[in-house]
Amino acid sequence: MYPEIEPYWHGMLDVGDGNQVYWEECGNPDGKPAVVLHGGPGSGCTPYARRYFDPARYRIILFDQRGCGRSTPHASEQDVDLSANTTWHLIGDMELLRTMLGIERWQLFGASWGSALAITYAVRHPDRVSELVLACVSMGRRTETELLIRGLGPLFPEAWERFRAGVPESSRDGDLAGAYHRLLFDPDPDVRAKAAKDWCDWESAIVPTSPRNPRFEDARFRLAFARIVTHYFGNGSWLEEDMALRHAERLAGIPGVVIQGRLDLSNLSGTPWELVAAWPEAELVLIDDTGHGGSAELTAARVAATDRFAHAVSPHRSSPR
Repeated sequence: MYPEIEPYWHGMLDVGDGNQVYWEECGNPDGKPAVVLHGGPGSGCTPYARRYFDPARYRIILFDQRGCGRSTPHASEQDVDLSANTTWHLIGDMELLRTMLGIERWQLFGASWGSALAITYAVRHPDRVSELVLACVSMGRRTETELLIRGLGPLFPEAWERFRAGVPESSRDGDLAGAYHRLLFDPDPDVRAKAAKDWCDWESAIVPTSPRNPRFEDARFRLAFARIVTHYFGNGSWLEEDMALRHAERLAGIPGVVIQGRLDLSNLSGTPWELVAAWPEAELVLIDDTGHGGSAELTAARVAATDRFAHAVSPHRSSPR
């Protein structure tokens, strides 16, 4: 990875609905624009993500999606309203940010939920995308979230029973994301805290190839993350099933790399292969001995992809500073 760097410009963007979204720029102000789309949903961007790009060649944009990171209001707040936090709100936020920064086209760089957001944006705004670099790929489908919530239960029976037991008995055979979401907004703070911990414990259990996410030790992060994830999962991410595959012709002409660990249990949904089959310009790179949490080899493949695309021409305007 490239050395650590600090932003040369950052701020808060008013995206409406009472939301302020944190954004930052790093690297070369006159470089090729690339935007990092973090996972979760609800994880927030981290300084680590800046290091996937050559700072001499790239104008690197990061932002915290609604409700997480440094964006406000934070989803851990007691009376927070998530009704204006949907996939389509995030797509609109990206367009506001792109326009504010004076960018014509940008590279989309995302993993996990970030890849689903990138694909959805590219289908909606293909003329604004220079390339896609995706890892641990998702398309935001209900089949994918059902795999994560229920389908992996037989592989981790003890953790699954604890996870399922975290909701009222009447809800255990129904919509678990919805049941957890209700607990995460319970008036009792102890109930909210336990639900957040139970959800994050399950998220850790189904990524056995990686250490537990250290941010899961932060109670505020856990609550916001679990609230946003269950909000999206319970609503099918507001996407029609297989929307990206049905409209994959809109990705024609956009180069892309899909980087996937062979041990990523989300592969059981078939998403990486279905996506690449529908998108001829995409290259699938499979990484041995790597799960959804990534590895040094997967990181190297992501850096190699941005290095390759750094040389591609992408017309853009300078930012209005």
